Amino acid sequence: MKITAVTTRLLPPRWSLVRIETDAGIVGYGEPTLEGQAKTACVAVEQLARTLIGEDPRRIEHLWQAMYRGGFYRGGPILCSAISGIEQALWDIVGKLHGVPVYALLGGACRDKIRMYCHAGGNTPAEAAAAARRAQEAGFTALKTGMVSGATQIVDTPRVVDEAVARIAAMREAVGREMDIAIDCHGRLSTAMAIRLCDAVADLQPMFVEEPVLPENVDALKKVVAHVNVPIATGERLFTKFGFRPVLEAGAADIVQPDLSHAGGILECKKIAAMAEAWYAGLAPHCPLGPISLAACLQLDACCPNFVIQEHTIGALGEGYLRQPLVIENGYLALPTGPGLGIELDEEAIAAMPEHDWVTPQLRHSDGSVADW
Repeated sequence: MKITAVTTRLLPPRWSLVRIETDAGIVGYGEPTLEGQAKTACVAVEQLARTLIGEDPRRIEHLWQAMYRGGFYRGGPILCSAISGIEQALWDIVGKLHGVPVYALLGGACRDKIRMYCHAGGNTPAEAAAAARRAQEAGFTALKTGMVSGATQIVDTPRVVDEAVARIAAMREAVGREMDIAIDCHGRLSTAMAIRLCDAVADLQPMFVEEPVLPENVDALKKVVAHVNVPIATGERLFTKFGFRPVLEAGAADIVQPDLSHAGGILECKKIAAMAEAWYAGLAPHCPLGPISLAACLQLDACCPNFVIQEHTIGALGEGYLRQPLVIENGYLALPTGPGLGIELDEEAIAAMPEHDWVTPQLRHSDGSVADW
């Protein structure tokens, strides 16, 4: 079997796909989405296609190594996102060839179903409480909300802390103690503010606090972990096993969150999960993307013993994109049973969709200076 064609397409609202064709007639799909830079990642896919055409798609590890190591410059969001989407598509092909889900080729299922969480927000305590109740009424056993809604100063006012606590406390009161609440900081906090806010919400027992600080400085994250009494999660902006190694060695994460469309794909994230297992850390893949990326996550979730919970966002279940959208029941997704990634794209519907040019919003502080998004 040989790869004969590699093509890309941008999909609304901010997703992309790669389509890999073979001379056996089997087609595989992956999602090389890079939010805000999707066009650039698709160009990278097209450049990597020169390494792929004529090659056997079953040699996934070999092709990954050729794409990652063969070009001298390694890592980073552009290259790794392009490789991730391609790698997902290769697994889709191999699974379809053998007529089994990808996880069946990676050791088999470790569980019978996959726990999911949704997103819930609100600018006021009342809005946040109402959103949390809706999530609970929909059957979810966990949700994620934001710690802060906008730009945060290196040392901010007590009111910022009070408002964060009030919103999350309202959620906890609304759903009781049977529902998990995770809190996402988006890397917007300084080390000092991260510690202050984590301490302030600790009594509410969050499931985890995500990205309290930016990932470039492992020592800063390690300092947060050492000074707070809440589980810490990170990893959506780390790439490959090489990016996760220093975080795990420093004991700087209780839960790792590799993004299968950024961190290197399914097998690379399986390796990251195995590394995390050796440090007694859990796995909760990052996925604010589309249905192909989510389908890849589900394959990983199924076969990792330290899996905790899976993220998804509006639209990721595939309505309008998949012939059979995914269905969440009582907060869980059933194990995929179809071959490859276990999904079938509605190619006619996708062909009629306009391509997007989504741009990452910009945040500013009150003095006009740039804030972390």
